[in-house]
Order: sequence, then C-alpha cells, then structure tokens
Amino acid sequence: MTFDRRRFLLGAGTAVAAPAVLRATRANAQEVTLKMHHFLPPVAVGHARFLKPWADKVAAESNGRIKIDIFPSMQLGGTPPQLFDQARDGVADLVWTLPGYTPGRFTGLEAFELPFVANKRALVNSLALTEYAQQNLAAELKDVHPICLWTHDHGLIHANKQIKTMEDLKGLKLRFPTRLAGEALKALGANAIGMPVPQVPESLAQRVIDGAVIPWEVVPSVKVQELVKFHTEIPGSPTFYVATFILAMNKAKYEALAPDLKAIIDRNSGAAAAGMAGKVWDEQAIVVSDMVRKRGNTITVIEEAEAARWRKTTEPVIEAWLKSTKEKGLDGEKLLASARAALAKHEKAA
Repeated sequence: MTFDRRRFLLGAGTAVAAPAVLRATRANAQEVTLKMHHFLPPVAVGHARFLKPWADKVAAESNGRIKIDIFPSMQLGGTPPQLFDQARDGVADLVWTLPGYTPGRFTGLEAFELPFVANKRALVNSLALTEYAQQNLAAELKDVHPICLWTHDHGLIHANKQIKTMEDLKGLKLRFPTRLAGEALKALGANAIGMPVPQVPESLAQRVIDGAVIPWEVVPSVKVQELVKFHTEIPGSPTFYVATFILAMNKAKYEALAPDLKAIIDRNSGAAAAGMAGKVWDEQAIVVSDMVRKRGNTITVIEEAEAARWRKTTEPVIEAWLKSTKEKGLDGEKLLASARAALAKHEKAA
C-alpha cells in the first residue's frame, strides 16, 4: 500500500484543529442563567412593566440562551442599600437599585437629584442621564457594568394633610429617598426622614411618618393611596425632585459572556433601555394619578408663585452640593452644567 503523505498531513491537521473547533462551537452555543435582584414586589410597575419585559426581550433575542431569573422583594437577602455592592461582589448578576440609598457615594449622579434641576418627564431625564453618565461617570460606576441609568418622572408629596404652601410643610414628618431630596425638604421646613420605599407602608400606618415623597408610579405598589388622602404636585419643569436608578451587572459575569451574547446585552443597554424605562414611568404617572383622583383623594397643584418660593428656598441645597464636590476634588459647576445641557437637549428632542 502506498503511503499518502498529503492525506496523512491533512488528517493530522484536522485532528489537531478539532478541539479548537469544538471550543468555538461551545462558545457560540453558550447558555447562561443570570440572577436579577431588586427590592420592589413583583406587582410593582418597575418589575412588571420594565425589568421583566427587559429580561424577556434579552431572552428572546438570544433564543433562550440568556435566561434571567428575577428575585424581587430582596429575596436573595440583604437590604436595598446593599444592592449595588451585591452586583459588584457577584451576590447577584444583575441588580436594580437607587444609588441615592447610599448617601454621598455617587456624587456625580447627584447632579440630577438636586432640587429643581431635572425635567418633569422621565423620558427626557433618562436619555439626558444616559448621555451625562457616558461623559462623566465612568470612574464613579467602575465597580460594575452599567446596563442603564434612568430617573422617574416628577416627584410628589403624599401626606395625611393638604399642602398648598411652604408653611404647610413645617414640622411634617416626610419620608425621602435621596440625600438631596431630604435636604430640600429640610430647607422647606419639613422633618425629613430617609428610608427605602418598602418601609413606607408600615411607617405610614404606624404614624412614624406623616407622608412620603415618591413618584406616582410607586403609589399603588405600596398602597400609599389607601394610607394618605392628599397628594401635592409642584408644577412645571424643572421639577422639585427625582431619584436616579441603575440597572447594573457584575463585571466578571458580563466579561465571561460569549461575544454574540455580549452583543445582545449591549443592544439592550444605554439609551435603548433607559428610553424603555422612561416611557413606562411617564405612562404610569397618568394612569396612577387618574386612579387616585377617581378614588376620591385630593390632588393639589401648588400655585406658580408658591413654586417659585420653593425654588428660591432650596437654592442653598445646590450651593452646598457645589461646595461638597469641590472638597472631593470634583468640578461640581462643570457637572451641573453638563447635566443641564443634556436635559435641555433632550427636552427639545422629545
């Protein structure tokens, strides 16, 4: 039998290449299950109308190769202020949380949480915050892989008494979500009490607080409309306050994804995801306010002149923030100007 050198070399080359081909095939067929953790109940709009649809969209685009199991209501343990670090440390693969639950840690993000800076509409805020974050927040968010950042629509005051003027706030015990919202309430004369939103219902029922500062979207999920009868809106834009949100992923988990799966996550990150969230919050503001009005609760919109008083009275909160950024070696003036420029740009485009 004649020895065929060319056939031997071809066969040997194929044998050597086979493991590499097999590895590539396995990588292309990678399947992952990600754990998403957050603090709201599954009936909350944030879960039902944004986080779950987002997870379902990622699963569909990956043909089921990315599965996201969602654990609401802190089912994986810990407290809401610990969620960001859970994403950093890999306790969860994805988390949704408020950076404002850890006061002073995310100074750059606070530019959007200053009183009377953000827009009344969540979509405008969310797209502006996305642009702002890309320009300014890489160092601040370096411990995680940010999927998206966004804010809710205008925040309101929900209380057991009607509020028409600044004087009506004096001594009122009001829950706040972020450090700067708390400072703004103090400037207006309220007794500001910080707490995560899951604690609000019991605190209202036990009279630990007289009311809470939250957007419309949160109201039904914590039954605020049943616990208080009065809701106060501050008219126009910029609005009294908003809180920022982040959907963040563990960096190592993201980097371990196959390139095609990473591309799917990327496609559903940034402005695409932030816009999706912003629309939900804007839509729910209309739905929930209508529901509350039909229920017979009182919705008060304060007068424009009174709103101007509130803006003037809370200006020292901005001044104090600017001073604190300087002490941390940050250019607060530049950050605030960047935030306002992004907001103005997206307000015109919306």
